[in-house]
Amino acid sequence: MQSIATPTKTAEIVSRHNFMFRKKFGQNFLVDMSMLEKIVDSAEVTKEDIVLEIGPGIGTMTQALAERAGKVIAVEIDTALIPILKETLQDYDNVTVINEDILKLDIDALSKENGGKPFKVVANLPYYITTPIIMALLEGTAPIASITIMVQKEVAERMQVGPGTKDYGALSLAVQFYAKPELVCTVPPECFMPRPKVASAVICLKLYETPPVEVRDASHMFKLIRASFNQRRKTLANGLTGEPSLGLSRDMVTDALTQMGLPELVRGETLTLAQFAQLSDLLTK
Repeated sequence: MQSIATPTKTAEIVSRHNFMFRKKFGQNFLVDMSMLEKIVDSAEVTKEDIVLEIGPGIGTMTQALAERAGKVIAVEIDTALIPILKETLQDYDNVTVINEDILKLDIDALSKENGGKPFKVVANLPYYITTPIIMALLEGTAPIASITIMVQKEVAERMQVGPGTKDYGALSLAVQFYAKPELVCTVPPECFMPRPKVASAVICLKLYETPPVEVRDASHMFKLIRASFNQRRKTLANGLTGEPSLGLSRDMVTDALTQMGLPELVRGETLTLAQFAQLSDLLTK
């Protein structure tokens, strides 16, 4: 089938189906064939793979994935797009479309239904809900080999930066605990219909079999991380003792920092993932 990844083709399909773009779903359809190929290439999809695509839209990327994958499971929240997908994907017998919110879908059960093989996730994520979707995939129990996603450029940058930079935060640490992030390319607004107001980027997260740092209680570590970045200008000790759910006294925190050889006035944005793991272990003794 001829690709629909062009402005003319996309406009024709959208018009014929009287489809209305819905801001609440953050819909921006990819209309650049070379960029589409770059995304699919970076996902390293083969006939051995089951791809979980989030937000297929009108099926532009789904078609390209179906050409290379053994199976594609496309999850689309917007009911109005289901008839369009039925049309654009009619020539592909290896595609299943699920009309559901990805955050409500039991991905683990879906994996078991498909033999338990790890999914390769590919998605053009809506900006407003990028982080919740990424964290649900990383923290879930479903087997996932990699996540190749198009997101807002600054979010992609945030995922791969290290300590001491302005973009470093809880998302950076969470992503780097579960996966190795690799920025693939930036995507200008003119590659989409309608055009978003900001640039996008493609990032590939290759999940670790074992996290790069050992920690006694990962959930406790991430509570510490979130509390330390909630108010970036506060010292780490103030941020952690000011979070009631942690139940930490100032003495407990400063004692742990001393054991780590860190000053009492240190800020969370200067700690590495390994240091947060060490701090968590000290505070859960």
